[in-house]
Amino acid sequence: MANPPPDASRTLLEELQQSRPFRSPGQEAILGIARTASLLNRFTAALLAPEGISGSQYNVLRILRGAGEAGLPTLAIRDRMIDPAAAITRLVEKLYDAGLVARDRGDGDRRQVVCRINEAGLALLARLDPAVAEAEETIAGACSEAELRQLSALLTTIRRSVG
Repeated sequence: MANPPPDASRTLLEELQQSRPFRSPGQEAILGIARTASLLNRFTAALLAPEGISGSQYNVLRILRGAGEAGLPTLAIRDRMIDPAAAITRLVEKLYDAGLVARDRGDGDRRQVVCRINEAGLALLARLDPAVAEAEETIAGACSEAELRQLSALLTTIRRSVG
């Protein structure tokens, strides 16, 4: 498992090596969210690297596992992704080439590609699930349950204001 970043006592100003104070609490919060997202992405990448997949590919596999045998059209997968800006066609192509997903044309609309996770994809997720759960617990363990609920609520408020 990847290790969390060292020296958690540093402030955001120190991490960003910024000599001037933030313009506002809002700027500090937004930069803090961006910095945290970057750290989490690197942490996740290190966790997934031994299996040869990216965070976005992992996200697609989890979405398809949740979709069950029916699978999902490519654009529906993109709509459910953590980062919907990712190039979904290329992500699915890589997963298909790696033998982790199946895909076929939709019944009603032949232009539509329906993707399904296959046994190899399910096996990969089964191997990753324990390490991912442990990493999530380690990261979330820095906060109490009440703090995590408050954080989730605050992040929802921010997402609604920009989405």
